[in-house]
Amino acid sequence: MQKNKSNRRILGAIWVAPLVLPFAAFAQSGDTPVAREVVQQLPSADVQRLNRALKRLARNPRDVGALVGAGDAALQLGDLDAAMGFFGRALSLSPENSKAKLGRAAVFLRSSRPIEALRIYAEAEAKGVSTRSVAADRGLAYDLAGNNVQAQESYRSALAQGADPEVTRRLAISQAISGDASSFEASLLPLLKSGELGAFRTRAFGLAILGKIDEATAISNAVMPRDLASRIAPYLAYMPRLTKAQQAAAANLGIFPQAAEIGRDDPQIARYSQTGTISPVANVDARLVPQGQQLGTASQPSSSPPRNPTSSQSPTSAPGGSRLAAVTNEQAEPSARQKLGVDQAFAGMEQPVSAASPPPVDRVDISTFQPPREVAAPPPPAQPAHPARLWVQVATGRDRTALRFDWRRMARKAPDLLSEFDPHVVRWGQANRLLAGPVESRAAARELVNALKAQGLDSFAYSSPEGQEITELQ
Repeated sequence: MQKNKSNRRILGAIWVAPLVLPFAAFAQSGDTPVAREVVQQLPSADVQRLNRALKRLARNPRDVGALVGAGDAALQLGDLDAAMGFFGRALSLSPENSKAKLGRAAVFLRSSRPIEALRIYAEAEAKGVSTRSVAADRGLAYDLAGNNVQAQESYRSALAQGADPEVTRRLAISQAISGDASSFEASLLPLLKSGELGAFRTRAFGLAILGKIDEATAISNAVMPRDLASRIAPYLAYMPRLTKAQQAAAANLGIFPQAAEIGRDDPQIARYSQTGTISPVANVDARLVPQGQQLGTASQPSSSPPRNPTSSQSPTSAPGGSRLAAVTNEQAEPSARQKLGVDQAFAGMEQPVSAASPPPVDRVDISTFQPPREVAAPPPPAQPAHPARLWVQVATGRDRTALRFDWRRMARKAPDLLSEFDPHVVRWGQANRLLAGPVESRAAARELVNALKAQGLDSFAYSSPEGQEITELQ
């Protein structure tokens, strides 16, 4: 069992770039600590969204909009259990809430449960709910269930709404899985010409799926350090042995099956592949029936992926499988512990080795342009203690106690507009500005101003300069 876990998680250890977090500097000629200014980085937009939603729920636990917002934020932060809990609570209060239903589908999708996601999409569509906004995710669900034809239709529907490199890469992988090498190359060509690194990663996996292992390995050699490229090569060699659903999971989500599961689909996926229909209840006994192609053919690699000879730590694995580039930063805050997908698998590599890919046969020739070379990402710039932000000013006054009264009065009059914000104040001459925010953009500020005006409340947008201290009104 331990060996299987090691095999499933090897690539997470291979592709992790070391992260150094210095906490103190010492003088070169002694042990006396040297004081350094520490600037705390502001929480991400998703963390701020989650915090605002939780504050709204603290005031009203039955706020369906806040529950959906919290679910969306938790989903973006990778906390699938919390997201499912928020969406489930929202549906218990509002059973026909389409946003909560589609949110649950997104959780199922990221948990490698595409059949449940497809069932929700079909039910929503049957009830007249538009699924155009989730066309890209629906396409991925089809691919993860082995239905490449429907997947490619969904991807094209998503791309018709606007260009998206990630959706284009998913489409290309789906075309490779279905054996359409020329369309696979044609879809990637614009991204390759632009030098987009993700397109080269996708091409490596697509070529491996198509059985062009040498070409796939040459691309990984071109963009990765030699030692890492040599360790990823065996996994590229296994791609032709995976089922269509497993190939989609490996190339799009970084999920590689255990050795015993190579070539064998989950019973629900196998049943869907055979019947084209989604059964309401999975047959648990079907797990005992062998699925997929037979293992151990003479023309294929050995029956199990290689063990990782160097990894001593196991990254966090995703539900239902392992992540090719799963990373848990043990020194990070819990909300910042993210799993990396295949689109980030080559990120953070130092001193890449230059290696030319052999000219492809019967497909687009990319030998005239070179893949981008990986370099170590520079550390993020220190965030100012008080960055420039956008607000909506709703009142002014000298007495902050009176401003608290004003805020409560306005929040009661326009709860849908102000409940997600906390009141803030900043000095303005001898008085104070009372601010709602921060808001994400100037357009959002204008929208809030117009909405407050419709409620009979005067306000205007305010931009605080960098360095101006704005405090929450207690």
